[in-house]
Amino acid sequence: MPDLVLDTLSKRFGAVAAVDGLSLTVKDGEFLSLLGPSGCGKSTTLQMIAGFIEPTGGAVRLGGRDIGRVRACDRGLGVVFQSYALFPHMTVAENVAFGLEMRRIRRDARARRVAQALALVRLEELAQRMPAQLSGGQQQRVALARALVIEPPLLLLDEPLSNLDAKLRDEMQLELRRIQREVGITTLMVTHDQAEALALSDRVAVMRAGRIEQVGTPREVYEQPGSAFVSSFLGKSNILAGTPIRTPSGFELELGGRRIPAPPLNGHAGADRLLLSLRPERIRIDGNPAEDGLAGIVRARAFLGNHWVYQVDSALGALLVYRQSGSAAFAEGEAIRLSWDAEDLRVVDGRENGHA
Repeated sequence: MPDLVLDTLSKRFGAVAAVDGLSLTVKDGEFLSLLGPSGCGKSTTLQMIAGFIEPTGGAVRLGGRDIGRVRACDRGLGVVFQSYALFPHMTVAENVAFGLEMRRIRRDARARRVAQALALVRLEELAQRMPAQLSGGQQQRVALARALVIEPPLLLLDEPLSNLDAKLRDEMQLELRRIQREVGITTLMVTHDQAEALALSDRVAVMRAGRIEQVGTPREVYEQPGSAFVSSFLGKSNILAGTPIRTPSGFELELGGRRIPAPPLNGHAGADRLLLSLRPERIRIDGNPAEDGLAGIVRARAFLGNHWVYQVDSALGALLVYRQSGSAAFAEGEAIRLSWDAEDLRVVDGRENGHA
């Protein structure tokens, strides 16, 4: 399967830049997700790749070939839409076969490839059912089989799991990843669901206001966010303000009136003010406020099955803290102590002499 290369791709709607000079490479066989909030330009990017929207500038290359002027129907790409877009008057097998018929594939070859595609998504026994007789997850798999049966060089997924309930969405994440790995197809998915992007992707490109904010593996973008936006958008995060203090042996960090070992400063050693990210699951919560640590008061709590969520008032402001549900719970109003390791803090922004 070929690489997909987006070279300074842009799309303007009047004065609005929906996509602003976006450059990105999706490697051969890779599963990459465009992740971002509504209006960030991710769906517009996918539609330009598919050929449904004409770019204002830049290029779309697939396997080294510029496909920007190729009609959508001639690009040969596999696309799965949010709504699945199945033909209600056709059976499952007929839906899957539709693209092959348009390509005038012989009947015997068509039947063989449809059977293979349905086996891949584990729907062989439902070949003669109508879409209305299928569950949401089954319809999603039919749409995926229809996209893959034409043996496309690239698979585009537009919010493919958003119409499923939470339990089925979790199941289909595993199924979709299995299918993509088995076929080995280069895949680009658009989603606003952070958990979905992290679970499915080899790499994640976080978008904001038409541009890519950060690209990396799921673990890299979660554990090493490059900005406060990425940190807050990818899961929950506490954003803290601190001051770096130079010492004979390096740096310490002044945080909430306390001096603690400084995390890696990531090029912000000259800053006089830092913004830092601290994930809620990285914070330890203890019932003995007299010991060393950050004193706090539990103001609110919620039980979410496998963990507790606490809102804790402290000298650093309100902090979000997660704790596994197997541990003893803390009551609202209870005095507690918070602590964490220096390496769990991530610098996401720095200000020097009052300037960003």
